[in-house]
Amino acid sequence: MLDGIDTFVRVVDAGSFTAAANVLGKSTSYVSKEVSRLEARLGARLLNRTTRSISLTDTGRLYYDRCRRIVADADEAARSVTEAQEHPRGVLKFSAPVSFGLGYLAAMLPKFLETNAEVALEIELNDRMVDIIAEGFDVVLRIGHLEDSSLIARQINVSHGVTVASPTYWKNHGKPGHPEELQGHACISYALMRAPNRWRYRDPDGAEITVNVETRVQCNSAELEAALAVAGLGVTRLPEFACARELAQGLLEPALEKYTGTEIGIFAVYPHRRHLSPKVRAFVDFLVAEFGGELGAED
Repeated sequence: MLDGIDTFVRVVDAGSFTAAANVLGKSTSYVSKEVSRLEARLGARLLNRTTRSISLTDTGRLYYDRCRRIVADADEAARSVTEAQEHPRGVLKFSAPVSFGLGYLAAMLPKFLETNAEVALEIELNDRMVDIIAEGFDVVLRIGHLEDSSLIARQINVSHGVTVASPTYWKNHGKPGHPEELQGHACISYALMRAPNRWRYRDPDGAEITVNVETRVQCNSAELEAALAVAGLGVTRLPEFACARELAQGLLEPALEKYTGTEIGIFAVYPHRRHLSPKVRAFVDFLVAEFGGELGAED
């Protein structure tokens, strides 16, 4: 440790090579050679040695005073790392989609902070694809298809797409009974999808149906999609969790319930599996425990 400096300080503190060897768990000859190699590198004698005792030279005393502080700082740093690996602590930087954060996390995060008193959260809500590594995030919540990468992803839940519009819109334009009847409706699409105007469904027998809809508005915010649909602008398709509140309040009304939308995975994504910090492990485990089952309008 510290290229012989630690051994030198332990020898002085213990008062002999033998006593220092016992403290370090090394042989006396190893400890003596370490100090000799340090003196050779420095080009100076640090210790006066006799068969019965050791004493510091003038140069050794000056060097010891400096090295003792260095070793103490190193010991404290090592203790800090060890303690940090035993208990969740520190700042955890986290990103999630806006609708999910407002709809679910806002109600649940106080519980996490209550049980992890030494963890502080730095939260960024947005619907863009953040760069976990470059932007320094510890955990990111991602929804839908995941690209192959070296990142670790743990599924915490699953949701489905639901086709919705305001009751007034359905009254004025008619509610479709089949996905193909969406053609001719004004639709609001999520811009970050691979094909925003191509909506996929499965019929009760499991057969896939693909409909090319007429997109009147594209945007990258599920929250805005829901708001525009509530305002009567058109039909949109959202994850159940993104419009649960509006459905429960009757502001939006579902259609095509017999035709299931694409299953949407909800994942906690983080950089490394090895040496995973307690704060990240505790947070991911919390998300998995809290979001068991499926998220829907009843939540």
